[in-house]
Amino acid sequence: MLQQTHTDPFFTSGFGFRVRPPRAISMDHRTNVFKPKEKLFTSSSFSSSSSSSSLLSKQPLRYQNSILTCRATRDSQETSPREDESPIHGLSETIVGVLGGGQLGRMLCQAASQMAIKVMVLDPQQNCPASALAYHHMVGSFDDSATVEEFAKRCGVLTVEIEHVDATTLERLEQQGVDCHPKASTIRIIQDKYLQKVHFSQHDIPLPEFMQIDDFEGAKRAGNLFGYPLMIKSKRLAYDGRGNAVAKSEEELSSAIAVLGGFDRGLYVEKWAPFVKELAVIVARGRDNSILCYPVVETIHRENICHIVKSPANVSWKVQRLATDVAYKAVSSLHGAGVFAVELFLTEDDQILLNEVAPRPHNSGHHTIESCYTSQFEQHLRAVVGLPLGDPSMKTSAAIMYNLLGEDEGDRGFFLAQQLIGRALGIPGATIHWYDKPEMRKQRKVGHITIVGPSGADVEKRLDSLLNKERFDSQFAVVPRVGIIMGSDSDLPVMKDAAKILTMFDVPYEVRIVSAHRTPEFMFSYASSARDRGIQVIIAGAGGAAHLPGMVASLTPLPVIGVPVRASTLDGVDSLLSIVQMPRGVPVATVAVNNATNAGLLAVRMLGVVDADLVARMSQYQEDMRNDVLLKAEKLEKVGWESYLNS
Repeated sequence: MLQQTHTDPFFTSGFGFRVRPPRAISMDHRTNVFKPKEKLFTSSSFSSSSSSSSLLSKQPLRYQNSILTCRATRDSQETSPREDESPIHGLSETIVGVLGGGQLGRMLCQAASQMAIKVMVLDPQQNCPASALAYHHMVGSFDDSATVEEFAKRCGVLTVEIEHVDATTLERLEQQGVDCHPKASTIRIIQDKYLQKVHFSQHDIPLPEFMQIDDFEGAKRAGNLFGYPLMIKSKRLAYDGRGNAVAKSEEELSSAIAVLGGFDRGLYVEKWAPFVKELAVIVARGRDNSILCYPVVETIHRENICHIVKSPANVSWKVQRLATDVAYKAVSSLHGAGVFAVELFLTEDDQILLNEVAPRPHNSGHHTIESCYTSQFEQHLRAVVGLPLGDPSMKTSAAIMYNLLGEDEGDRGFFLAQQLIGRALGIPGATIHWYDKPEMRKQRKVGHITIVGPSGADVEKRLDSLLNKERFDSQFAVVPRVGIIMGSDSDLPVMKDAAKILTMFDVPYEVRIVSAHRTPEFMFSYASSARDRGIQVIIAGAGGAAHLPGMVASLTPLPVIGVPVRASTLDGVDSLLSIVQMPRGVPVATVAVNNATNAGLLAVRMLGVVDADLVARMSQYQEDMRNDVLLKAEKLEKVGWESYLNS
């Protein structure tokens, strides 16, 4: 762990840039407002190595994590099993009790079935989504103390898929020796949003300013202090936009408070956070306090309900690090194992503010079933049972999750949802999850669709095709992976050879005329937008003044391959030298003069780093070239050089 001795107001973080250490957050007792002492909040560093213990093995397991994965551990002492210990029969003997049997419980059951873990659910609804898949479904209220205690007797470990449970009962069960994860203290903090805000402010987590209100005069004071619009929230039983109301002026305070049920419900206010994006990080915490963070995602809401999740979020590396750091610190301040979802605001000046935390799997992590090596549901089970945490990194380049919300009541709503599912079956990379809820209501979550693909632009195009009721045309909808650009059409006779290679390998590409001198604005636009449009490699022809490859490379993080094009003077040597003499920090690959064929092959090899099919096809291409040479050698030896040339 990096020792942070802040004698200098700035220190160098483990991520390679200098940052200011976080400032404390204090409470102004004159106004009862929580606010940071200093507005700036920046990233701090943390260790990335750990060991995890398992029910099946006491031996440490070490992980090598990607740069966007955070992990922290508490040292634990290894012990040898005693001879008189009862034998462990494996995961099939493990029963995980889940308070709640909704869609999260259902997907926990699906993950458990692959791990030979038995999941029991407690839910008041006879035909709740998890009932058909659970090892056992106990019908009863997870708010009823006696029912929860009876349920807990049948389980090896108790967890939740909803935080609105009786924390007092969980505390009593823990005192009796019941294994609860996350801990009851965490549930108590999280289920009261005001208490949650107080807790995180005491742990130096950046938040919007907030204060409790007990009467209308208090609400008016908050409006005068924070300004409008003013966010008013219920302390408890608030989710999916329920329990939130916005007052745009003092005149709207009364109606907003009435919508929330009045002051008897327990209310507080937050200063409006002028965010530009909503982000989220799924964080897993093991029994040994090891922590793993999934990639940062962007969440898009419609009527305060999560509508679309994009993974990974299209934000800068610095923002990803800062968001991950805030999520890590928030979960580190809580107790117990499991998966936590940390919702965040990204402000215009690249600050990260914590919105709220859920102590369970979350809508923003549904994409992980298809897009990550370890889904959030498998991860939650691993954590609460005591298994080593799994790899949270993405196994696909991009994913997008679309929530299926009820568009109408009853049968009409079911019909519309099934229509959308039918269209999704024709979308490459799409996976459908139906929650099997017995009733259909407007704006109720009934399922989700995840689409995975080679780039964010690609999966977004597929989702647009689905939602706009267009027939998916694989040729029309394919997003180019390689951009072939040149300053003039006079370069096309050379650059066409790169296009031929890409066609041979079925790599989608685009060909554009982009002049560094005649159309500099277009060059800037093309280069700076290429990555967002799904381009992964750029092949740029260098003819004439030969500035195009280098200028493009300075504007994009993508690899650029320059092709020196032979001009009427200097035979293309000037173009070659212009590429190889690029200044440090602006790399451009190059090939021989006029050898666009090799540029195309190099692009295929670059893409093959994450594409097994292209690697196999490149190997076959090399084998075919070898065989072609052997055939020619055999013919030359057989017929002699004169006949060979004459033929």
